[in-house]
Amino acid sequence: MPRFLTRTRTALSASAVAAAVAVIATVPATTATARPATSARFVAHLDLAGGQRPENITLEPGGGAVVTFAYSRQVARISPDGTVRVLATLPEPPAGSTTPALSSPFLGGIVRTHDGTLYFLYATGSSDLTGLWRLRPGGTPQRIAALPASGLPNGLAIDRHEHQLYAADSVLGTIWRIPVSGGTPTRWATAPELAAAGFLGANGIKVHDGGVWVSNLDKGTVLRVPVVRHGNAGPVETRATGLVDIDDFAFTGHGDTLLAAINADNEIALVEPDGRHEVVLTGADGLQNPTSLAVRGTTAYIASGAYFTNDDPNLLAARITPGK
Repeated sequence: MPRFLTRTRTALSASAVAAAVAVIATVPATTATARPATSARFVAHLDLAGGQRPENITLEPGGGAVVTFAYSRQVARISPDGTVRVLATLPEPPAGSTTPALSSPFLGGIVRTHDGTLYFLYATGSSDLTGLWRLRPGGTPQRIAALPASGLPNGLAIDRHEHQLYAADSVLGTIWRIPVSGGTPTRWATAPELAAAGFLGANGIKVHDGGVWVSNLDKGTVLRVPVVRHGNAGPVETRATGLVDIDDFAFTGHGDTLLAAINADNEIALVEPDGRHEVVLTGADGLQNPTSLAVRGTTAYIASGAYFTNDDPNLLAARITPGK
């Protein structure tokens, strides 16, 4: 376990702040009060000694996934049979650089466009590397937008219709908006609800149904920021509370119902549109400090970084069906 990670509330691992794997579930809103039945299987057991602690995930056609390995600075593909192939390794920061809140360099949120281009966030505490990076198929990683070295860009989401990316900064309590073509970021939203309360604030982030949704790790909340006229940010809405140590989340495809990774407690929670929530997966299913998730069809892909268990970082696939 990296030297700066502890089990205390004020020093959660970078995994506990990240945003991103994939979850897919069928949880109709009319039956959301029933406890879902779940089944999970391992897609891959990852190499702990090799630094393969997955932080965020995006899905590929054909059942593969691409993940970021936070502290080894790597982007890697995990095939459906569990084979891992490193696609890129990000540059090591200059000597003396210290990443805010985490000390070590941190590779966070990742998204994929239809042509296979990958976008991801890298935080180093140095102005030459911190920001949004792009990796085109067969290419090499390039930084296309600089973000403040004083921050911790973490979760990343894409608005495919508007060709915009949204980055959640866990230290600065800010949502940045960046064109997919790169360039100068816009400080799209700042509010007390996005701020940290001791360690890390805004974390996981998704674009959904006319709003930008974001989790706050310290405050245990899920928030919605409406996209209003001219693409501006509206007032922050609190949609769920009591989700202490929430990391990433993903919508199930049934309205505003979502699945949330509760990192320190080895849990996945089903969160209903009215904010009620219940645990649907636990460590008994193989979770090891889940960091991120993504949804496709009726399968949930969940990445675990094992930052506290220090045992078995892995990728799970879980089928979630409504209970009776």
